[in-house]
Amino acid sequence: MDIADLFARVVAAPVHHVAEETALQRASLLSDKLGCQVWLKREDLQPVFSFKLRGAYARMSRMCPEERRQGVVAASAGNHAQGVALAAQRLGMRACLVMPRTTPGIKVEAVRRLGAQVILDGDAFDAAEARARLECEQRGAVYIHPFDDPDVIAGQGTVALELLRQLPQRPDAVFIPVGGGGLLAGMAAVIKTVSPTTRVIGVEPDGAASFAAALRAGQPVDIGPVNLFADGVAVRRVGAWPFRLAAPLVDEMLAVSVDEICSSVHDVFLDTRAVIEPAGALALAGLSRYRRQGGEGDCLVAVNSGANIGLERIAHVVERAEIGAGREVLFAATIPERPGSFLDFCRSLGQPELTEFNYRHGSTECAQVFVGLRLTNGRGHREALYQRLRQTGYDVVDLTDNELARDHLRHLVGGACPASLPEHFYRFRFPERPGALEAFLAELRGRWSISLFHYRNHGAAYGRVLAGFLVPEAEHAQFLAFLNATTYPWEPVDDPTLKRFIGQARPVLREGHKDRLPLI
Repeated sequence: MDIADLFARVVAAPVHHVAEETALQRASLLSDKLGCQVWLKREDLQPVFSFKLRGAYARMSRMCPEERRQGVVAASAGNHAQGVALAAQRLGMRACLVMPRTTPGIKVEAVRRLGAQVILDGDAFDAAEARARLECEQRGAVYIHPFDDPDVIAGQGTVALELLRQLPQRPDAVFIPVGGGGLLAGMAAVIKTVSPTTRVIGVEPDGAASFAAALRAGQPVDIGPVNLFADGVAVRRVGAWPFRLAAPLVDEMLAVSVDEICSSVHDVFLDTRAVIEPAGALALAGLSRYRRQGGEGDCLVAVNSGANIGLERIAHVVERAEIGAGREVLFAATIPERPGSFLDFCRSLGQPELTEFNYRHGSTECAQVFVGLRLTNGRGHREALYQRLRQTGYDVVDLTDNELARDHLRHLVGGACPASLPEHFYRFRFPERPGALEAFLAELRGRWSISLFHYRNHGAAYGRVLAGFLVPEAEHAQFLAFLNATTYPWEPVDDPTLKRFIGQARPVLREGHKDRLPLI
């Protein structure tokens, strides 16, 4: 199949039997902020709050009567599952959806309400897909792939047909979120056929840039464990069909951070009052990055791909959005331990809005404070603030871009451990599901004392832990064997900020530890 064949399938895809023609909305606040015309393709307004039902219906509507009688099976972390379930409901078919146990409850319940059977299996998509393939064999059903299927790709391409018709001018660039690549391939085929001068820019999260890796390798490759924050695009290997079709059409790939994604969730809310999921804000995060780095074009379009986000995740998104937009800064400062020192320090800050202030007594001479401030002019005001504090005599360390500080230290200001044994710090990751923390603690229980333990649940697919252990020098080898025997990904932590808040950080044990995984 070539691009002309795919374009013909896109035009013929009967997606509007089930999907809405969603609005193309000008983002006035963002347009003013970025100095160009910013348009949002509102796929978050679909009946299942995601574009995925387009591809599912396009594929399932082409099934023959015998296939329809057998029903369909699919694996999905949520949005594709809802699309398949709704398509099956409209077409009068049975549907079984296998979803990872880590899937947010809002997505699981949405699938069940549409009348589909749900099976929860595995901690990630790969395990769920293996179970779905087995169910297909046992039932004689048809497997509906979320992205590696020409008809699914054609259905997703209808997003581009709509926006090109709705836009009053040809766009200079269209920004498309990329997971498995189905939406990118379908939209790119349409855009390059209808408006060849429009730039097609794919956007992936840091830690899950599988399409960019495929472009470098010349073929789809497994990039290993991925960052699950934007779970809708957390794909280890792009599809063969999407890569074959999209690779020659894509002008640029961008990778954006968690903070940039969260900032874009906030930007969409300010312009539309809609709360979209991290994967849904991915394209806009790429557009904002492109513009900040001097990208040209007066008319830019981003696809808001979905809005399936649970309330339990919104607090974390809001927290990181302030940092990602440059509106909040985090820093550590050393102040004298004497009466009136807090007041003197606060006066030195000026009048910015205080978002956080953490303190723990560390010694009789000085104290460490962890400060969060909301500033009106981002980085420029940040540097001026630090310069003023240093001139006043305070030792200041900027922690705004420090992952460990954002995830743990801002919530865990402690002091030196009084024990005489060496203390070693590690981070762990484990699947977030009922009983997961208890199981994690049960496995870690051994001969060595846990001197520190900090865990935060953001409502994400994986829980994160910062832990300290007291290990005698003579038992290093046994302790490494203990860590390597665990079933949880781990990595040593040797960050100088630990010295400020937790006490003197010791050299960590590195030899023999498992492959590192993204811990965000």
